[in-house]
Amino acid sequence: MNPDDLVGLVAVVLLFGGGTLFLLALSPVGRALAARITGKKGHAEDDEAAEEVKELRREVEEMRHLTEQMSELGERVDFLERLVAKQREAERLPPVR
Repeated sequence: MNPDDLVGLVAVVLLFGGGTLFLLALSPVGRALAARITGKKGHAEDDEAAEEVKELRREVEEMRHLTEQMSELGERVDFLERLVAKQREAERLPPVR
């Protein structure tokens, strides 16, 4: 192989390789890689995390509300059980003379 041919081959490889790396650097993948290497988070990740925190807070609040409702329902069941027990007890006792 002729050394002049090798120079041309290296030039083509460097040209296409450099172009590919340049386009990769401009792409979202390149920006994500750069952010990961530098340890910075992107604005999209911050916004996504903030939205997820808001959603989790809404879910926690809803669970608290559901817990309160369950507590109220438990109190109602206890009240109804006492009422039914009184009725059954009244039916078993002989009438007062």
